[in-house]
Amino acid sequence: MAGLYIHIPFCHSKCAYCDFFSTPRRANTDEYISALEQEFHRRKSSITEPFQTIYIGGGTPSILTLRQLDRIIKFVSSDGIREFTIEVNPEDVTAEIAEYIAASPITRVSMGVQSLDDTELDTIGRRHTADDAVNAFETLSRAGIHNISLDLIYGLPGQTFESWKCTLSRIFALSPAHLSAYSLMYEPGTRLWAMKESGKIQESPQELSEAMYRELCNMAHVHGFDHYEISNFAKPGLHSQHNSSYWNLTPYLGLGTGAHSFYGTCRYHNPNDIGKYISSNGDNTITEHLTATQQANEYLLIRLRTRQGLSLDDYALRFGHSKLNRLLHDATPHISSRRIILESGRMSIPESMWLLTDTILVDLIDIDDD
Repeated sequence: MAGLYIHIPFCHSKCAYCDFFSTPRRANTDEYISALEQEFHRRKSSITEPFQTIYIGGGTPSILTLRQLDRIIKFVSSDGIREFTIEVNPEDVTAEIAEYIAASPITRVSMGVQSLDDTELDTIGRRHTADDAVNAFETLSRAGIHNISLDLIYGLPGQTFESWKCTLSRIFALSPAHLSAYSLMYEPGTRLWAMKESGKIQESPQELSEAMYRELCNMAHVHGFDHYEISNFAKPGLHSQHNSSYWNLTPYLGLGTGAHSFYGTCRYHNPNDIGKYISSNGDNTITEHLTATQQANEYLLIRLRTRQGLSLDDYALRFGHSKLNRLLHDATPHISSRRIILESGRMSIPESMWLLTDTILVDLIDIDDD
């Protein structure tokens, strides 16, 4: 099994919190798609396993015309795809787009909602309103698209515990298949960072963000969602297969500017330069060779964010018994305090301790060079 990620770097405008590579300029979209196709055909053979998941992300993929989207779908689609996701923004969802998606090989839609409070949405520079988001969800549902994931952010400027509860109540009333929720990060270089530094907004207190996260977990359980990763919740059987493959170190190919790939012992990425990407027909990938310790650390970081955690036998098979013994030694204080659970040959962090994950992982990272 392998995954394919396609990055569309174009947006209507830049959200205040966003530090992903994107641009509001899209005059050369057709040329960009041609470069994507060239990169795909040149690099697809580097992944020896068949693609089983495809994810078109961004940026804002729903900014594409249906003709442009159709071009991409035609050159990447193949038999055996188990999950095909596209990201959309609420303001782009029309009955025409929804009907096209429903009739296409796309099987899953991920929509960036972030909040259902108009003041909060305006503060972070979103172009849609709360009603727009609800209407977009209903439009997709009427078209027969039921595997819909919604993205939320908590800890927004001016957000209160009550406004967060209102957002969650409206979201769960829609009954999406999947929900992703992330704590707001103030990334240097973003407008939100500049607003915080200048005193125009204040960062949400840590205690409030933690309370919002706990309320999210509680409401998700009540509504029958499986909390399968720190930031991800799904109805039974509707986990994100594409994202889950990342957490297993499954090989994946990333196409487009800013996209990353992983296979073997190497990680690859494309620079954030649309002009060079187009002029080179997508042939400007940079390679990073990972040491055994780097691979072990990455595996540890991603697996302990999941409910399943990691298999000790699998860890030893991948990285050797000496690294497993070092991990067990370093984890001993956390095992004793029940911040880490060791059970049935698996190591995991219980949901009640997920807010402490970063603190725990600091103690487990291997700093020895290979």
